[in-house]
Parts: sequence; structure tokens; C-alpha cells
Amino acid sequence: MSTALKIAEDAFTPRQQAVLTAALDLLVERGGGLTMTAVARRASCSKETLYKWFGDRDGLLTATVQWQAAKVRVPRVDRKSLDAASLRASVEQFGRDLLATLSGEVSVTLNRLAVTHAGAEKRGLGAIVLENGRLEMGRRLKPVLEAGREARLLRFESSEEAFRTFFGLVVRDVQIRLLLGDELTLSTARIEKDAKTAAEQFFVLYGVRAG
Repeated sequence: MSTALKIAEDAFTPRQQAVLTAALDLLVERGGGLTMTAVARRASCSKETLYKWFGDRDGLLTATVQWQAAKVRVPRVDRKSLDAASLRASVEQFGRDLLATLSGEVSVTLNRLAVTHAGAEKRGLGAIVLENGRLEMGRRLKPVLEAGREARLLRFESSEEAFRTFFGLVVRDVQIRLLLGDELTLSTARIEKDAKTAAEQFFVLYGVRAG
């Protein structure tokens, strides 16, 4: 299993976070072609330090994607006291984070590059974004959904299927429109509204009615 599940926003030191931010900025500016030399220069550190921290270029790319994915927080639920309200709040929070992150310039750039790499049979960035992006999002939310099922608040056979449904309700056509160059800007209020609507629709499909 990927170590991505363990990545949180505080998993890297402030200095490492500055390096990863520099790497993401370069990816956005250049649209690819990231090199250890360019990152070292932008972050004012040595290449030796980069190799020590991240191993190689793929290691650095993996860390940058994980750093970006860490913006989608892992919902915290107490299985012993889980109720419908707290479950819905956790799912809605995940939806807000997911939509805000995926619609951001950095994620759009990373996903465009990943698609290009996959199409050119360059397994590097495409595989990294798939593993630490979409697949990691599933690993984060599915335990929450399964906790809801154990508490008899949700009903489904496959947590993967339930996650895919929620992902689709949240993202809809936003990601593909952005990938194709649509100048779509989502305000904080729009993201909150869309995440709330997605959560409501999800609970209509999978929620267990009281009584």
C-alpha cells in the first residue's frame, strides 16, 4: 500500500514545504520539465539536499503531489459516537476540500501533465498522480463511509462504488472543463454550496432513514 495515506500537511518540515511549494510553482509556470537543478535554484538549496530528502526526481514529484493532496483533509470520526449529523459534516468537509483542491491551478496543471505523460507512455507523473491523487482520495474517505455503514447510517455493498458516486456528485464536469481550458472560477461560497448539495444527494442515495 502507498505511504501516501500517512501524508498530512505537517508531514514535511517548514523547509521541505518551501521546497515543495517551489517545485509546484515551477510546474505551473513551465508546464512540465521539472529538474532537480531548477528546484534547487528556486528554493535556494543544494541538489544534494534534495536527493537526501526525496531520493530522485520521481521521489520529488511524488512528494509534491502528496503535498498538494494533503489539502484534502482526512475526515475524523468517532466510531463509538458517530451519528447522522457528524457523518454528514465529515463527508461534506471532504467534498469541500476535494473540490477546492481539484479546481485550483496547481491541480489542474498536475492533471494535465499526468494525462500527457500517460498518453506518451511515460509512466512517471501519470502513475504518481493516479496513485497519490484519485486512488488516495478513495483510501481517505472509504473508511469514513464504512464507519457510517457499521453505525447503520449508510447502506451500500461496495465502499469503492459509494466513493465513486460521491466523487462524481462533487466533481461533476468541473475537472474535465478545467482540463480542457474552460476559464471556470469557483468561489468559496460556490464550493461550499456544491459540496453541501453533493452530500445531500449522496445521503438520499445511500442514507438509512430513521424509524
